[in-house]
Amino acid sequence: MLLLLDGSPTSYAALAAGVEIAGQTGAEVFGVFVEEINLLRSAGFSFSREVGSVSGISRPFDTALIERRMQRVADRARQILAKAVPEKGSGLLLSVARGRVVDEVLALAGPDDLLVLGRVGWSSEPGARLGSTARSLIRRSPGRVLLWCDRQAVAKGRVVVFLNDHDDANKRAVTTAAEISRRSGQPVTILLRPRTELSQERLEKLEQDLGVSEAGIRVRVLPSTNPAVIAHTVRQEQASYLVVSRECSLFKEPGANPLLVALNLPVMVTP
Repeated sequence: MLLLLDGSPTSYAALAAGVEIAGQTGAEVFGVFVEEINLLRSAGFSFSREVGSVSGISRPFDTALIERRMQRVADRARQILAKAVPEKGSGLLLSVARGRVVDEVLALAGPDDLLVLGRVGWSSEPGARLGSTARSLIRRSPGRVLLWCDRQAVAKGRVVVFLNDHDDANKRAVTTAAEISRRSGQPVTILLRPRTELSQERLEKLEQDLGVSEAGIRVRVLPSTNPAVIAHTVRQEQASYLVVSRECSLFKEPGANPLLVALNLPVMVTP
């Protein structure tokens, strides 16, 4: 399991969630902090300035300042990670790399790795739009990506999985939904695209794959793929998790980003 840390509160909330999952699954935990090279390059220009997010005051933006700031964030991330996984000690828990965040993370991530990160970074406010790093990693990561939200705790509800007409992708999404359901003891809702028919044979196969009794599964056919409609349906289901494949046509539609922004809940994106 890879935990991407950037010093933001959301990334530390994602760390806590990742450590909990690792404790339940026995996965190895590996933290990653990337010193963004483009930020350092920008600071190298004599005319560079930064504006305080609270004060609004413009001040010099230089390389030495950014270096010190990044070092503090890395040290803090290392301390928090060591405290969260005390049995591992303070050894090779945190990898510090310098480069472009997405490139460095993809160089470490394998198809069997779960990548856990906050849905927004240090430069965004909680509940804001989906961060650019998160958007890129959703599209390009070879394995699963868990986008964690800014809520303090995830309410008990239902695991909602969005299915498509891509059988292999659906199988991976259902397998992941089953894992989450078993860990959390929560029932599952299957969302189908409009005008999709689910035969009894297919429903029985889904029940078998999910390992959930018929009483623990609810199937809903969406009236449309409008992001607002999907978000409303997910809320009606009192979802605590949303599982969706990156192969799902939902991600090929303009409304994918607004949908993920509107849903302030953990989203597991599967291959």
